[in-house]
Amino acid sequence: MIVVGHLITGLGSGGAERMLTRVAGMSDRNRFRHVVVSLTDEGFFGPVLRTAGIAVHSLGLRRGLPNPATLFRLVALLRREKPDVLMTWLYHADFLGTLAAPLAGVPSLVWNLRCSDMDLRRYSRQSALVVKALARLSRVPDVVLANSRAGIAAHRALGYTPRRWEMIPNGLDLAEFTPDPDARSGFRQQLGLAPDDVVVGMVGRFDPMKDHATFLGALAAASRCRPRVRGLLVGRGTEPGEAALDALVGESGLGDRLMRLGERRDIPKILPAFDVLVSASAFGEGFPNVVAEAMACGVPAVVTDVGDSREVVGDAGFVVPPRSPERLAGALDRVLALPRDSLRALGETARNRAVERFSLAQVVDRYEALFAALSPCRPH
Repeated sequence: MIVVGHLITGLGSGGAERMLTRVAGMSDRNRFRHVVVSLTDEGFFGPVLRTAGIAVHSLGLRRGLPNPATLFRLVALLRREKPDVLMTWLYHADFLGTLAAPLAGVPSLVWNLRCSDMDLRRYSRQSALVVKALARLSRVPDVVLANSRAGIAAHRALGYTPRRWEMIPNGLDLAEFTPDPDARSGFRQQLGLAPDDVVVGMVGRFDPMKDHATFLGALAAASRCRPRVRGLLVGRGTEPGEAALDALVGESGLGDRLMRLGERRDIPKILPAFDVLVSASAFGEGFPNVVAEAMACGVPAVVTDVGDSREVVGDAGFVVPPRSPERLAGALDRVLALPRDSLRALGETARNRAVERFSLAQVVDRYEALFAALSPCRPH
C-alpha cells in the first residue's frame, strides 16, 4: 500500500481543491491510501473528502499570519502518517512542505503548480516573497508538476529549475458533468427564468485574477439590445454584500438582470442551465476547470487567452485577449446572435471535445503512475 500525503493551503471551492478531491476520491483504494492536510481549515471540500473515507487534517493556520508552530505540527503529523510521497498544492503549501518533508523523513516530494502568470503585485508581499523563495528551492522536489503548458512556461520565467517537470491536465467526471435537461429546466425554474431567457454565467471566486469587472462590462454591452439575456455569478464572494463587487455591479447598470448566487455545492446541476459560460480571467489561470466542466455539460465557452484556456476550448467556443471588455463583448455578441440550433450544435461540439480530452479516469491513472514511480515501495 502506497501512502500519498496531500498538503494544500486550504480546502475552499477552488479548482486546485476540486482536483485534489477528484484524484484522492477516484484512486485505487487497494493500492493507495490518501491523507489530506489543510494548512488552514476544512473549508468546502473537507467534508466531501471525509464522506469518501479519506483522512483530513486541518492545522488551523490563519491566513496572512505566519506561525512557526505550524511547521512543527506538520512535521509531527507527517511522522505519524508516514507518507511515501508528499504532494503539495499551491505556493504556501509548497514552501512549508519543502521544509517539513526532510524533517519528517518523507522519501519523495512533488510540487503541484495550478496557475500560470500570476500578477503578484495584486496580492500580499508575503506571497511574492514565497514565490521567490520557491524558485530558489525548485531543485529540492523530485518532480514539479503543472496542470498546463502555460504554467510550466510561466514558472520557468520566474526562475524555477526543477530536476524534472511533469504536465498532467485536469480531468472531469464525465458522468457528473453532463448535459442534463431536467437539471437545466429545474434550476432555471428555481431562479424564475423564462424558457426563452438566455443565461450567460461566470463561475469563480471574487478575486482580481478572475476579473469580474471585465465580465460585467462586456455583458452589459452585449446585452444592451437583448432584453432576454440574464447574467449569473457563482463563486465565493459573488453574493450581494461584497462591497467591491456591489460597486462594480452598480456601475454596470445590469440591475435585476444579474443574479448573484455566491458559493454553491451543486455546480454540476447549475452549469447545464447556462447557455454560455464566460471565463474573463486577467492572469494566472493554468487549466481552468470550470471551462472544461461547462463544455462537458454541453455549454459553449467564451474565454480570455490566459493560461491554457485557448487549448481547452479549441473549436468549441471563442477566445479573446484578457482585460478587454470591448473584445469580450464582441465575442459574446457573436454567440448571442447565433440561432438556438447553432448554439446547441456548438454545445455538442464542446461536450465531444471534453469527452475526448479530459476524462478523469485517464488523468487519475497518470497521477497513480507518478505516485507509484516515486514510492520507495513500488508494487511489482
